[in-house]
Amino acid sequence: MHSYPVPSPPGSITPFGLLRRISCGYGLNKWPFDGLIINKLKAVSVVITTLVLLNNAAIAECPKNLDFTKRFLASEQSVHLCQAYAGKVLLVVNTASYCGFTGQFRGLEALYQQYREAGLVVLGFPSNDFLQEPRSEDKVREFCSLTYNVKFPMFEKTRVAKRHADPFYQALANQSGDYPRWNFHKYLLNREGNVVASYGSSVKPDDESLIATIESNL
Repeated sequence: MHSYPVPSPPGSITPFGLLRRISCGYGLNKWPFDGLIINKLKAVSVVITTLVLLNNAAIAECPKNLDFTKRFLASEQSVHLCQAYAGKVLLVVNTASYCGFTGQFRGLEALYQQYREAGLVVLGFPSNDFLQEPRSEDKVREFCSLTYNVKFPMFEKTRVAKRHADPFYQALANQSGDYPRWNFHKYLLNREGNVVASYGSSVKPDDESLIATIESNL
């Protein structure tokens, strides 16, 4: 059995015909509901335009230090740092599993849990630039989770040392004047995305000056 298109009743308008009228802009005054539809289309257009403008404004206002896309540790998922962390106070740390400072994971997680509701986010970037993070990303994630119960965001293995630094770390170093010289170097960024302090590896997460600077920027 064959099926055939059913013709529209005389005087009716098909969906395609309506779209054609709207796109061509003729004959709309002859259909009783055209005015209502046009008004709705105008409202939708205003909403779309507003969303586009807001998105463009957000992109335009993205701090240069956060205008990077980074992949989460042992994951295919990536995030644009501006979209995820703009307006937050950030503590950016290059980490390693086989370092004398590895125990700082515990203090970093404690900082994150204590101040996260106030707007602090710790961002961890494993790096083998100092030859103390040879593990695969899967192993790094497992180590951080099982050994230190790390909940703060951890990202892909990253080059941080001066000669080969990742562009994100280059931006932080250019503003602060410091490249990491060892594991667990810390950059503190304020809500505007500017580096307000840079701390060497020996500065522990519970250091009074570090905590005071964090609190003054929250």
